[in-house]
Amino acid sequence: MGSLVSAQKADMIIPQPVQISYPKGRSTFSLNAQQPIIYTAAFEQQAIYLQQLIHQQTGIRLNLSLVNDFTNLSVEGIYLIPETMALQPAEGYTIRINQSTVKLFFQETRGLVNGIQSLLQLMPIGQYTTIPLQAVTIEDYPRFAYRGMHLDVVRHMFPVSYIKKYIDYLAFHKFNTFHWHLTDDQGWRIEMDAYPKLNSIGAYRAETLIGHFKDSPAKYDGIRYGGFYTKAEIREIVNYAQIRAINIIPEIDIPGHSRAAIAAYPELSTKPDTNWQVATTWGMYNRQNNVLAPKPATFKFLETVFDELLELFPSPYIHVGGDECSKIWWKQDPNTQAFMKEKGLKNETALQTYFIEFIAKHLAKKNRQTIGWHEINEGDLDTSTIVMNWGTEKQAIEAASKGFSVINTPGKPFYFDHYQSMDPNDSLAIHGYNPLEAVYQYNPIPAAILQKGLGHKIIGGQANVWTEYMGNDQKVDYMIFPRMTALSETLWTPANKKNYANFLERLTITAIPRYQFWNSSWFKDYKNWDLSKSPK
Repeated sequence: MGSLVSAQKADMIIPQPVQISYPKGRSTFSLNAQQPIIYTAAFEQQAIYLQQLIHQQTGIRLNLSLVNDFTNLSVEGIYLIPETMALQPAEGYTIRINQSTVKLFFQETRGLVNGIQSLLQLMPIGQYTTIPLQAVTIEDYPRFAYRGMHLDVVRHMFPVSYIKKYIDYLAFHKFNTFHWHLTDDQGWRIEMDAYPKLNSIGAYRAETLIGHFKDSPAKYDGIRYGGFYTKAEIREIVNYAQIRAINIIPEIDIPGHSRAAIAAYPELSTKPDTNWQVATTWGMYNRQNNVLAPKPATFKFLETVFDELLELFPSPYIHVGGDECSKIWWKQDPNTQAFMKEKGLKNETALQTYFIEFIAKHLAKKNRQTIGWHEINEGDLDTSTIVMNWGTEKQAIEAASKGFSVINTPGKPFYFDHYQSMDPNDSLAIHGYNPLEAVYQYNPIPAAILQKGLGHKIIGGQANVWTEYMGNDQKVDYMIFPRMTALSETLWTPANKKNYANFLERLTITAIPRYQFWNSSWFKDYKNWDLSKSPK
């Protein structure tokens, strides 16, 4: 048991807080097992969460003390104090440490969880009996309202234990959203009662590609692959995320990327007499038929599937995909053409919009808002839908100019399935080069959007983790770290406070020991691979 430890500096917190101030003098608070965490009933789960995290990280197990109010502040301990007055943005928090108390002020659960993460970074990792906490005031709040990380569990699936760990990564880095990509051409990963073949057939592919999908000839492993998350597992994960104030946005990708669905129910396809197989390759766009056909059975299917989804996910937002929708299969189908004529749809883009609006209206009746990838904006779509832009700033400007709220997730540099180095021996990735520095330096509100006075339309950002080449959780960790840590600061910290050299120092002192503590892997050569190495 160590007892000699120096106080961790608030200047080393990631993402960097808005304001840190130290009182005159050098007073410290000595944390030990005799002190309680003092909380009100509404935040009991978060008090237990803090108790567990401090115990795991330091070996010190604090007591819990439930109070009705905070009229008595004389007890030495950690106080979790909700504020009724809006002193800062909703997710903000204030930490005040003096000799006798640690006070964490917050407005809502997410603010409390954000404050907890900063408080944990003021404590060392190890086994201790007493920990000094330097007297400090931290006032902090996020730059963007939406701060997300995405994970594709279709191309490769990960156990419930890892999904929870991923949610813990998000909480630590002060993200507020987990975008869970649950269906695609290569599998259907969510239990469905009304359409059981989505699980017995749609959740499994015959084999998986070996190497890169552009390799010729293509090689396959010959091993059946798949599975799905049961409703009980999903409820468990949603509950786990709620304690940590992480909202889970589920994605059912329509009307393209639907090969697993039409393999299970061929009648939903443009060729109902075909025996479709769940996709075994990546990169399906215009190469293999993977679209839903516009017919009564399809629209009934969509309503039913999304209704089952809503029972599991309380999220105010539901993601409907809408990307890479191959129009050629609709062009070739006489029944689709007849449907378009009947509905007065002038082209296949208008049909894509019809699909998105059909489900968006259905979700709106249930008080849910629709999010889709930027392709949903190709037609004349109602602007109540939120656009998630994975393209360039051109697509972001287009969506914002039309009046859409935009979440910026540009492939360059926010796709974490791209290479972090140009080393030919680096672990296999899709393509491209998105080094740590590019993630850190990117401004989610590009200058061109500011010039048009549309900055307020960018509500936040997200990194996307497509897992074609990530067969296990250690590979996911290797691809997201340390880039996810850079992203957290890009989305949280005021732009004028960001400094890459200072960030690298905090990465070494604060983040890397945390990756080790989590037993996670990470890309270690991040300092050598920077923007200067970008292909010209």
